[in-house]
Amino acid sequence: MKFKFLIDECTGKRLSAMLKNAGHDVIFVGDWKPSASDDEVLQKANEDERILITDDKDFGELVFRLDNPSRGIILIRTSTTNPATRFRLLETLLKSINVNEKFIVLKDNAVKIRDT
Repeated sequence: MKFKFLIDECTGKRLSAMLKNAGHDVIFVGDWKPSASDDEVLQKANEDERILITDDKDFGELVFRLDNPSRGIILIRTSTTNPATRFRLLETLLKSINVNEKFIVLKDNAVKIRDT
């Protein structure tokens, strides 16, 4: 299954390119609007019906505490920033879970899922 993603600047362009090469529809925030605010990033993801992939924990507050809508967020909290390692973890996740309209915390050896 192929997905539409918005990749946050803090998460990296290399991971964005790997997901695009795997056939996903990907926009990298640094290409769309460098230094965009978290609110702008979340709004863009929602308007384009994209799942946001980020390293920024602030999106949890925007969605759950401030009750902003979300099409889905994958928060990467791994011990490495290596794009290839993170790509493999994401591919495994995407094959096993419907990530739409979920807030997912992706760790090295664990996944936490919450409906948005």
